[in-house]
Amino acid sequence: MLGELNFIFCSDNHLRQINIQYLNHHTFTDIVTFDTSEEKGLISGDIFISIDRVQENAQKFKTTFDHELHRVLIHGVLHLVGYSDKGTDKKAAMRKKEDAYLSLRK
Repeated sequence: MLGELNFIFCSDNHLRQINIQYLNHHTFTDIVTFDTSEEKGLISGDIFISIDRVQENAQKFKTTFDHELHRVLIHGVLHLVGYSDKGTDKKAAMRKKEDAYLSLRK
């Protein structure tokens, strides 16, 4: 069941501070996802996205800003439904799911 999803778009520096404060990661990242669901089966969360990092990654991976933004949005939701990207196998599985959902775009 879908609860409340909040997409918060911010700068690299702001997201890095969140990464440090809540996850003790001292790196830049494109996304940080917080699951706020209070009951099993409810999908709710706050998804912080660095617009700076999305733009940089779009150039790095030779794709459009929109395509990379959609990938990151999907990535955050996949975290909320239980997917992890910790480890090579899980990261590959998540990328496959991202690609599957991206292919549905018209």
